[in-house]
Amino acid sequence: MQPPAMPDLFIPSPTVSAFELGPLTIRFYALCILAGIIVGTWLTARRLRARGGTTAQALDTVMWAVPFGIVGGRIYHVITDNQLYFGPGKDPWAALRIWEGGLGIWGAVALGLVGAAIGARRSGVTLAVFADAAAPGLLIAQGLGRWGNWFNNELYGGPTDLPWKLQIHNMNAATGQAVTAADGTPEVLGYFHPTFLYESLWCLAAAALLMFLDRKYHFGAGAVFAAYVVLYTSGRFAFELMRADPANIILGLRVNTWVSAMLLLTGIILFLILRPGPRSFVLDQGRTPVTAPSSNRRGDTP
Repeated sequence: MQPPAMPDLFIPSPTVSAFELGPLTIRFYALCILAGIIVGTWLTARRLRARGGTTAQALDTVMWAVPFGIVGGRIYHVITDNQLYFGPGKDPWAALRIWEGGLGIWGAVALGLVGAAIGARRSGVTLAVFADAAAPGLLIAQGLGRWGNWFNNELYGGPTDLPWKLQIHNMNAATGQAVTAADGTPEVLGYFHPTFLYESLWCLAAAALLMFLDRKYHFGAGAVFAAYVVLYTSGRFAFELMRADPANIILGLRVNTWVSAMLLLTGIILFLILRPGPRSFVLDQGRTPVTAPSSNRRGDTP
């Protein structure tokens, strides 16, 4: 008698990416982004307090950084994936429907830093202090936000037979539901590497490593954020090489692969420059930025 066959293992994907709440359509993608913002803000406030700042200063700065970041992320996505919105048969107005998904992290970070600079100046915190405090929380926010891609059945790698392969459905973005076959079952496109999951786990591990390094070694002001750039882009570079979902290609590589490589090199250079410098703190309710020698090794408090 032969033993029973092992079940075919895979990670299922949702067949629904949105639900109705009265007149509103709630997208799980948006909820994942919101969860990341909440957790990231909480951790940022905690770390800023450890540097002599206040929760109010953290919240004031975040209130500027988040909307700028969302706009920047959307602009980057629309520019780098313009074929989704412009051209014959496309709907240009869809570029404004951010709730349907589509944020580019590079644009979000770039314009988010502009918003953070405005908020930090208004609240009496230097941008370097806030950026260092926010870096691990930003990684966690990115890790949680990636689960929005799971609900949307997007951001996957090449086909695979591994036990943790990801089942991908043919999703209708307008309805937020999977397209059904003639027999009423959700249409499955195939089984692929769950690169969204790889990136999510990488972000969470990188956040933990960054907080450990920040406690053990007192990097100069701005160096923690530079280390964030190095950690995230090194992982993102590898995951971009694995991805198989549609993307614009330059010289045989995805646009985000090139961007990851350039930012990785930039992050390494900035880290080497900033690491030996003095570490900044915020005292006197954030009105007087001061520095502490980088040799101080007592942890997160001056």
